[in-house]
Amino acid sequence: MADETFEQLLDRAAAVCGIEPGYWDIWGKYHATTVAVRQSILATLGVPAANAEELRGSLAALTRREWERLLPPAVVLSESAAPELPMNVPAESLGDRARLLIHQEDGHTAEFELNLWELAQTAHIEMDGRTWVRKQARLPLTLPLGYHQVTLTLGPATASTRLIVTPDRAFVSPHLGQGGRAAGLAVSLYGVRSARNWGCGDFRDLLDVIDFVAEDLEAGFVALNPLHAIHNRRPFNTSPYLPNSTFYQNYLYLDVEALEDFPRCRRARELWQSAAFQDSLDSLRAAPFVEYERVAELKLRSLKLLFLDFLRREWRTGSPRARHFQAFLHREGALLENFAVHCALGEHIHRLNPQTWSWPQWPAAYRDPASAEVAAFRKKHWRRILFYQFLQWQIDIQLSRAQSRALDRHLSIGLYHDLALATDSFGSDLWAHRPFYAAGCRVGAPPDDFSPKGQDWGFPPPNVRHHREDGYRLFAESIRKNCRHGGALRIDHVMRLFRLYWIPDGSDATQGAYVREPSEDFVRILALESVRNQVVVIGEDLGTVEPAVRETLARFGILSYRLFYFEKNQRGEFRRHEEYPVQALVSSTTHDLPTLAGYWAASDIEARRAASTIGDAEFRRQSETRAAEKQKMLDVLFAQELLPPGASRIAAAWPELNGPLHHAIVGFLALTPSQLLAINQEDLTKELHQQNLPSTTWQYPNWGRKMRFTVEQLRTDPEARGYAAMFRDWIVKSGRRNNGSQSTGLS
Repeated sequence: MADETFEQLLDRAAAVCGIEPGYWDIWGKYHATTVAVRQSILATLGVPAANAEELRGSLAALTRREWERLLPPAVVLSESAAPELPMNVPAESLGDRARLLIHQEDGHTAEFELNLWELAQTAHIEMDGRTWVRKQARLPLTLPLGYHQVTLTLGPATASTRLIVTPDRAFVSPHLGQGGRAAGLAVSLYGVRSARNWGCGDFRDLLDVIDFVAEDLEAGFVALNPLHAIHNRRPFNTSPYLPNSTFYQNYLYLDVEALEDFPRCRRARELWQSAAFQDSLDSLRAAPFVEYERVAELKLRSLKLLFLDFLRREWRTGSPRARHFQAFLHREGALLENFAVHCALGEHIHRLNPQTWSWPQWPAAYRDPASAEVAAFRKKHWRRILFYQFLQWQIDIQLSRAQSRALDRHLSIGLYHDLALATDSFGSDLWAHRPFYAAGCRVGAPPDDFSPKGQDWGFPPPNVRHHREDGYRLFAESIRKNCRHGGALRIDHVMRLFRLYWIPDGSDATQGAYVREPSEDFVRILALESVRNQVVVIGEDLGTVEPAVRETLARFGILSYRLFYFEKNQRGEFRRHEEYPVQALVSSTTHDLPTLAGYWAASDIEARRAASTIGDAEFRRQSETRAAEKQKMLDVLFAQELLPPGASRIAAAWPELNGPLHHAIVGFLALTPSQLLAINQEDLTKELHQQNLPSTTWQYPNWGRKMRFTVEQLRTDPEARGYAAMFRDWIVKSGRRNNGSQSTGLS
């Protein structure tokens, strides 16, 4: 409307684009979204908002974009509802007939005509001298679950949309669906130590962890950190939660000696057997933290020799293995090729200029994956590109072997994977799929107790409009790729499906706003991929969570994620174990929070002060709060008769996580009715330091800390065996013993 004020226009544009007017923080204080923040986010979304004139033009353009297309770019439907298709038609065409052609995912087609005048009208608009009418077409057929293509022809105009039919609930495993519960061990695979690995946990170590979980714990799953590809170098980002790619995995996890090519490749075996190589391996195993760059250098040298042997023996002869590889390449398509091109280009350009580390530093022509120069590189350096595709093929084989091992050992779920929220701004996903990300803002979180200054995660938010224009293909692929070879999938920061906290460039984390997403579409596609891949989904819903988020997750059968530290009643007391929700995974902590031992010793607060993320006054405040929280924890453990009745009920008398306290907390979590229980490896073995200290980079050794015991020691060291026996006893007592073990009589 021409008489609207700037403020009214800004409010309307923000509402259309999903920018929330404000949010409530964890202390109950409301933060209104400022004019400057709304303008910055709108600019990021391609909506100019500097003044009233620009806003009027932007709102008009948004309206035209919505109405001047016959079909929306994607339609997500429930399988339980009659399939309906919204279409926008000019009023002068209402007396015409339209033709619909449906290409089903399975190859079947259906074609029929519609009398537009007979269809229900749901809306209309006067725009630029024309009237547009929204009609709702009920399709006269039942469509199966999946991704279908619909083409509408109206006179000379033609439009297509992706019609996605989804289930109303995610997959539920037979064991959990029959009222069963399960327990598992959560490990950061990179930090697993063994007598034989190359200084970083690998898929052979994972097989040993699976055996330990099956036999010594009698548990049902192994929960893994995200296995996503990262840059593998410090002091640059090594976070599995800020990866190079969310679609493909880190070659550091490959068990090089398990490749079929290794025993046949003389050069690789000689390199591995050399004294210098073995000395390097000994040094890397003994290092207290994962030395990513050195491990990567050794593995790449060996893997390239194995690949050259594969090219000579298999690829050029068209062997059965070569045909298997070809089938893998065909299945992965352009997604894998673009990832491999990015890896090969990065290696090539860095070799020419060692100061060039990431694609924003590349020559301009190579920053565009569709450029002629990149096409020429693809053609000239096909072997180098094929090598990185070969690595992903081998990862796929070894991960499949690990999940098969877990199922053979009767783990009810097997591997539990983790899908990161983020992707590194300097990684392959941004290089290959830039239109799917919104430039000009970063994602983060508002201030809370653990991060008083808020969190700036340093990566761009998704461009949801582009995802929808593409029929949500890339979003579906991110779920599908991470479901593969597992029985459960954790969605990091599941609120991403509902809203994200955007921080405009040039602002800090206190100056942001929440932006809403098309949550129903995202959750339905997640449920579809869950059912197709038979994977239980856990939504990490920690932090400031609106009730509607958890209600939606519960409606779709997606498990909530509950931590001992955060579960409190309205009086601020810790909940009793029977008060935990059934449809949830319960755990002791996460990678971003203190371990149980660290929490009790307040080592995380000390670490924040040492890293200068808090000052002395905040240190004192957090220390006082921690003392009060420990007392509340002790109170609930005594109230539920999990601690010796004669022991002191004063928290100050418990300076560390001793045996009885450790036993009580694990028991408390095991006794909850929640379907899944995950105990972090650090909490099983009472380790002091957490894997990641939020808001730090070089100030803390994030994402590199190795586990206290080797995988061999987990089964031989008396202390480690004691921890395992304690956890196993609680698993059995609480009815969480692996159902496969029960059925086969294992003890």
